[in-house]
Amino acid sequence: MEDLLVIALSGLVSGALYALLATGLVLSYSASGLFNFAHGATAYLCALVFYEVRSGLGWPAVPAALLVVLVLAPGLGWALDRLMFRRLARVGESAQIVATIGLLVALPAAGLWAVELLAEAGAPVKPAENQFGLPGVGPSPARSWQLTEGVGIDSDQLITWVATALVAVALWVLLRHTRLGLRLRAAVDNRSLTELRGISADRLSSVAWMIASGLAGLAGVLATPLLGLSAHDFTLFLFVSATAAVIGRFASVPLAFAGGLGLGVLQNLVAGYASFAERITGFRTAVPFLILFGGLLVLTRRARTAGTAAADAPPVDHLAGASWARRWGVWAVLAGALCVAFYTVTTPFWSGLLAQGLAIGLVFMSFTVVTGLGAMVSLAQATFVTGAALVAGLLMSRGWPFVAALAAGTCAAAVLGALVALPALRLGGRSLALATLALAFLADQVLFQLRWLRNGDAGWPVPRPVIGPVDLSDDRALGVALVLLVAMVAAGLSVLRGSPAGRAMLAVRSAPAAAMASGVSVLRTKLLLFTLSAGLAGFGGVMYASYNTRVTATDFTAMTGLVWLAVVVAAGVRRPQYAVVAGLVFAVAPRLMADYVTASAHLPVILFGLAGLALANDPDGYCAALPVRAAKRRAGAASPEAGPAGGGSTGAVSTGAGPAAAGPTGAGSGGGGSAVVGGAPVVALAGSRGAGPGPSGPGVPALELRGVRAGYDGGLVLRGVDLSVRRGEVLAVLGPNGAGKSTACRVAAGLVPVTGGEVLVRGRAVTGDGAVRQARSGVVLAPEGRGVFPSLTVEENLALCLPDARARDAVYERFPHLRERRGVAAGALSGGEQQMLALAPLLQRPPEVLIADKPSLGLAPRVVAEVYALLTELRDAGTALLLVEEKAAGILGVADTVAYLSRGRVSWCGPRAEVEEDRLTEAYLGRAR
Repeated sequence: MEDLLVIALSGLVSGALYALLATGLVLSYSASGLFNFAHGATAYLCALVFYEVRSGLGWPAVPAALLVVLVLAPGLGWALDRLMFRRLARVGESAQIVATIGLLVALPAAGLWAVELLAEAGAPVKPAENQFGLPGVGPSPARSWQLTEGVGIDSDQLITWVATALVAVALWVLLRHTRLGLRLRAAVDNRSLTELRGISADRLSSVAWMIASGLAGLAGVLATPLLGLSAHDFTLFLFVSATAAVIGRFASVPLAFAGGLGLGVLQNLVAGYASFAERITGFRTAVPFLILFGGLLVLTRRARTAGTAAADAPPVDHLAGASWARRWGVWAVLAGALCVAFYTVTTPFWSGLLAQGLAIGLVFMSFTVVTGLGAMVSLAQATFVTGAALVAGLLMSRGWPFVAALAAGTCAAAVLGALVALPALRLGGRSLALATLALAFLADQVLFQLRWLRNGDAGWPVPRPVIGPVDLSDDRALGVALVLLVAMVAAGLSVLRGSPAGRAMLAVRSAPAAAMASGVSVLRTKLLLFTLSAGLAGFGGVMYASYNTRVTATDFTAMTGLVWLAVVVAAGVRRPQYAVVAGLVFAVAPRLMADYVTASAHLPVILFGLAGLALANDPDGYCAALPVRAAKRRAGAASPEAGPAGGGSTGAVSTGAGPAAAGPTGAGSGGGGSAVVGGAPVVALAGSRGAGPGPSGPGVPALELRGVRAGYDGGLVLRGVDLSVRRGEVLAVLGPNGAGKSTACRVAAGLVPVTGGEVLVRGRAVTGDGAVRQARSGVVLAPEGRGVFPSLTVEENLALCLPDARARDAVYERFPHLRERRGVAAGALSGGEQQMLALAPLLQRPPEVLIADKPSLGLAPRVVAEVYALLTELRDAGTALLLVEEKAAGILGVADTVAYLSRGRVSWCGPRAEVEEDRLTEAYLGRAR
């Protein structure tokens, strides 16, 4: 029993640290949708600063800890959010993963380099790298107390428990009993809707990142006595704590916190009571990664794929259809020049360095397969390299020829890749990356500790081969041979990309559900990608080991693979030739910096890590960005500015006579102005500029769209839309699916930027203001579906819009049913109740403009009548309403003006009294004239 208590208490120490890190992960992910692989690196950097401030500068422990936790860590989180994370939130998940992994690599190296520079400048700092047995916040040496016989705790453990408990209480108070906490939870629920309520999601994101970094800083300070200053151990701690974040579904702070505590205890119990562990070398240290992998498999939900758009569209290939000479001529010339340089220009030293870069380039090409073709982030590539090289070395020591050992090592890596892929492929994105990393650490801790495989610390010799008269022990000959191998592999991968199998791989990458519907086996395709990538990594690994002439089990650890990934993806992972460039840069850049910049080994690591940050601007890498930008410059120089053809800001009605031609024009049509084509009035438009008195009298429109053009990802949806609505007026926008109605709503609310034209509110241009400023100026969008936060209660949804309790009481007086369910989550309400909850606050504080996108969608007829009655009440209160519907029957009863939208243009607009059934039918069918 005493042993159990000791194990549980020590487990609670690591569990408390896991809880702090997991809570920070959940907060930052919820606020920005970004999983921060560098969270552990933040903790390490804070621990490093705490150690130097306390031990080097001589500060007392508590002020040093407060400086780190309350100033440095939040400041670092704020800066990273402003400089990096906000932009990363808009790129693909693969680029997000790689960029934060680059930060994981760069932050510890940056801290250690700063210590080196300060030491050179004479500052009183101490050596910091891989220091252990360091003092914490408490007394040094730590004080101990005996709870019972054989069971004791020390001051460091007690401080960790107390600090974690205080953080838990503070987070609970913040999230449940403050307005900031309510807004943070709202942003977690629906970031876009938060902005539509006038709350800046970017500012909330900054706050969340500051809190998350503060928690990481606290974990780093508390972990200093336990972990010392080992960046490797802090990173491992982060990855284990990710299991607790998975328990919390990356959304629930309480579950993640409790999961972290339980994880620490479970880890110690398994390591302490698994009797078979004594017979397996490295098992006890591998327990956290077993738990991480198992937790990912059990707890991660599969993402919905059907009905979703491709999120990782490939870049435009500006050389598509070009001749072989155009596509490959430059690369062929460079390869030939490199071969000649080996025997004419380079010294033996540089020949060896370039050969090393080419060997690493072979390994980097494996990322082209799994990430470039498959859009899967594998963090186990270094494991495949080590496995293949050890197998080849083992076989060559048994007398196998090099070629046979190379083939066997490649096959062993491919089999290992398939074994890794089989359980992991049901996952995706960050979960797949974490799962492959867990398996890589398991291989480091268990598989590569097998004596018959590793051959002790000496490893295996891997002599360079002699092929006929060619002796590859000469770096020049090896370099030429590697150029030829790299060229053949690049050609093979290009052929694969254009083959039916390659097209299937690209289809699975872009849209798995559509690929499956087309008869492509998604699982088989992904398994093939993983296996091929692992085999290629193994092939490159054997050649790299041959360059070094020896391999050990610690040459290529899982952490090495993280650096590789950052380097190759920063260069460009979609083309094999870019991977070769990355390999050469990886080999040559450190030497150049050592010769001409600094001898510090940390600067190259910093630059390689920070290269991943460039993905926020160029998600496809710097090599891919160069030809794309050159092509854009050529296109811009060759093409004159686009004119108004094709739908510009010159009008809203399609070319030719529209349906308005059949109706009256001018003020006599019911008090309206006109929509224009090329400046000519063609149809009465109530509320347009220059109109006579509308329903609300003279004055500028409350909301006006002038010649608006907008769309998504370069494709136009709105092609010159003119609409306006005055206070106290209802403008109904009708049209079939795909006409652009919802896009028009999102443009008017500031959610979608315009590419032409302008948006005005009360005559003031607000085209570039964004959703938050639009909402604060009185323009409210009730989005399609339900404009509520499903995880928040009815009371909390109302409190976001109505901070005054008396205003909420007035809502409950008006809607007694909402009072009865004030403690119920909004997501548990019926569709009608949710719509009432979304509209009820507006009755207390009527907005200047209300844009309602399909407010009757999915509601029963009785509820639809109630919704329209509320909208009429808002109109009578002076609100300008722009209502979008697909069904015309109900909305025509409340509309003052009706506009038909077809193919991104207003095909007819006029007073409700002039709406004719034939004209309505023609507009819906796209045949309006």
